[in-house]
Amino acid sequence: MSKQLFKSTSLVSALTFLSRLLGFLRENVFAIVFGAGSEMDAFVIAFRIPNFLRKIFAEGAFSQAFMPVLKEVKVQQSHQELQTLIARVSGTLGLILLVVSVLGVIASPLWAAIFAPAYVHEPAKFSMLNHLLGVMFPYIFFISLTGLAGSIQNAFKQYAVPAVTPLILSLCMGWAAVSLTPYFKNQPIEAVAWGVMLAGVLQLLLQVPFLWRLKVLVWPRWGWHDPNVKRIMHMMLPALFGVSVAQLGMLIDSMYATFLPTGSVSWLYYADRLMQFPLGVFGIALATVVMPHLSEQMAYKNEAEFKRALDWALKLIVLVASPCAVGLAVLAGPILVTLFQYGHFNFLDVRMTEESLWAFSAGLFFFIMVKIVVSAFYSRQDMRTPVRMGMIAVGVNILFNTLLILPLHHVGLALATSIAAMFNSLSLLFILYRQKLLEFRPGWRKVLWGALVGNGLMVLGVHFLQGNLMHWVLWHPLVRVLHLFLLIGGGVFIYFATLFVFGLRRGDFII
Repeated sequence: MSKQLFKSTSLVSALTFLSRLLGFLRENVFAIVFGAGSEMDAFVIAFRIPNFLRKIFAEGAFSQAFMPVLKEVKVQQSHQELQTLIARVSGTLGLILLVVSVLGVIASPLWAAIFAPAYVHEPAKFSMLNHLLGVMFPYIFFISLTGLAGSIQNAFKQYAVPAVTPLILSLCMGWAAVSLTPYFKNQPIEAVAWGVMLAGVLQLLLQVPFLWRLKVLVWPRWGWHDPNVKRIMHMMLPALFGVSVAQLGMLIDSMYATFLPTGSVSWLYYADRLMQFPLGVFGIALATVVMPHLSEQMAYKNEAEFKRALDWALKLIVLVASPCAVGLAVLAGPILVTLFQYGHFNFLDVRMTEESLWAFSAGLFFFIMVKIVVSAFYSRQDMRTPVRMGMIAVGVNILFNTLLILPLHHVGLALATSIAAMFNSLSLLFILYRQKLLEFRPGWRKVLWGALVGNGLMVLGVHFLQGNLMHWVLWHPLVRVLHLFLLIGGGVFIYFATLFVFGLRRGDFII
């Protein structure tokens, strides 16, 4: 597995990097056109509701439940039986999604009241949120079927198309914000909502030729009573919390933030989008590649290889995720000024978002870790343990939201989400260790010392070189970009040079 797994992770990371880069450009357009006002607040809440359901029905709970069964049928049964499974799963999931989408549109006022309770007493904001929800809710149908198609391709070790598919969403949303807003003079943000719907349709259509090439493009059939479909649904139901804790935490944060000053929802959103860059480029990419491999090893009952892959993934998280978190925190101000301080996004928005980003950075390492640790449980078809800990983590998030919202305002909400992620990931890691499914292989001392010293030196170097933030505000955008690239490049050089001094080589990143 070694080199192939490393190459697959690198490929998915590279394509996801491109997707996140376009996502940055999209957020840059949003900052210029909409800033951090009431329109953006309403859109963020409206988009997060179907996006949360996407995590359940697409790459989240469904994918985690579907992959082990799909791998098992692929390894142990014929291709025709694999086609039958895909037909019945797609037919069953498709009908459920259609019902959910219709009910979501009908019940959009109820969703708005639940997740933005403070807006109930502000008719203009509530009406805007309700309308945006009605436009975007059917997106869950298209993107979830796209996620199903991506899972099938990943099972065949075809990672490129699923990884590049999110590019369409960023392109459509950015294009809509620039080109369609003149046609929606009363509510310009509605243009972006229609861009989301267009993206959902295009993302699903992109999958069709690649499924056909793999000979798994089959006509959907209702299969509720199929034994394998029942297994998937049985595993999926308790998995709803297990893989969606972070998304649910952000929804809860948004709900609390509606009681804070206008802009609070947007400040949390922009900070979260920056955090999603390393989370997507590395965390989700690594989980995407490791999950099928872990499932395959369990199908072959190869426990030793399972432990080797898990240990490799955790070492890689320490070596790559920790400098991402540290770098994001120390460069929060320059990054925000460079990317967002244009148009309607002012210096106050930069400062407020910077504080949110510091709080989110504290949990980035754990957000990435939980992706891998949860995958280890689901590859063994153990759904109950992650959901139990996930439900407790949601409770932790709510508790700290309540405790921190008054003294720290929107920053307290971000910090509560990070604390919940830390609790969730460390608890699951401890359970794996107790079950003797986690084996710390040789090399950990070198990894930990290298990461600790490397991060320390990187912080000192970058902090010394970045200078006063007000200078960044006065610079031309191209000068900002140049300085930011030099700082990031310098930080990366310092960190990996330190790892080299500690004896870490390319082979340490490969099993």
